[in-house]
Amino acid sequence: MKRIFLFLMTNLAVLVVLSVTMSIFGVGRFLTENGMDLGQLLIFSALVGFTGSIISLLMSKWMAKRSTGARVIDPQAPANSRERWLVDTVHQLADRAGIGHPEVAIYEGAPNAFATGAFKNNALVAVSTGLLQSMTEEEVAAVLGHEVAHVANGDMITLTLIQGVVNTFVIFLARVVGYFVDRAVLKNDRDGVGIGYFVTVIVCEIVFGILASIIVAWFSRQREFRADAGSAKLLGAREPMIRALARLGGVQAGELPKNFEAAGISGGRSIGALFATHPPIEVRIQALQQASPSA
Repeated sequence: MKRIFLFLMTNLAVLVVLSVTMSIFGVGRFLTENGMDLGQLLIFSALVGFTGSIISLLMSKWMAKRSTGARVIDPQAPANSRERWLVDTVHQLADRAGIGHPEVAIYEGAPNAFATGAFKNNALVAVSTGLLQSMTEEEVAAVLGHEVAHVANGDMITLTLIQGVVNTFVIFLARVVGYFVDRAVLKNDRDGVGIGYFVTVIVCEIVFGILASIIVAWFSRQREFRADAGSAKLLGAREPMIRALARLGGVQAGELPKNFEAAGISGGRSIGALFATHPPIEVRIQALQQASPSA
């Protein structure tokens, strides 16, 4: 229920922002009496496509805390020695990576971890209780290094921009196809568009959105290899990350909310290789083993 509520609130916020922005700039009027204005349509598509992804990024920390129930550790007053170690380790890794100290949080769940946030110097790194209970401190440190590397590499921002670009093309192409079907296939010669346009747009957005997710997933998989290598670099050795991945490969990694799946540590394989946001864990281990020790 909480995830559904947050999803609806996010979409409501996007709709409000879009309505105000389109009113200010006068965009969204791409259907004219002379046909479709492709220039206005492109502006409209970019506005909608990037607004949704950017708002999601700006709200990512808030969404992550509430959808996972993560509790942020007060760095000045941790509850116990384990929390103190977590905060100190993340801060040390952040210093080595040259970024600001992220917030550190713990949430209840099976072994997993994630990093999120719109800015490198104001991010969130969260680990599950299952991960803390199933790994040694060295392995946990490797996972934390992986998440800090995500932040240092600017992965959240990069994926947001990529998502904005693919959203733009999905919205643009769906409406071009919808207009073509309405005019050329259904022979609608009345002023304005008919029901065929709207139905086609909805169907095309779903189909094109699925195809676009393959592109986003491919970029996500590449950044996982970079984050694994980043962890090895921050810790000065690749073996801790290899052991952490091997341990994760032998347990059932905790399911993250869909909005943050791409920021987790686990290797997703449930939807299929093309749609997986993470490479298979054995492939990630192999990549680390074959990397230069100084990488």
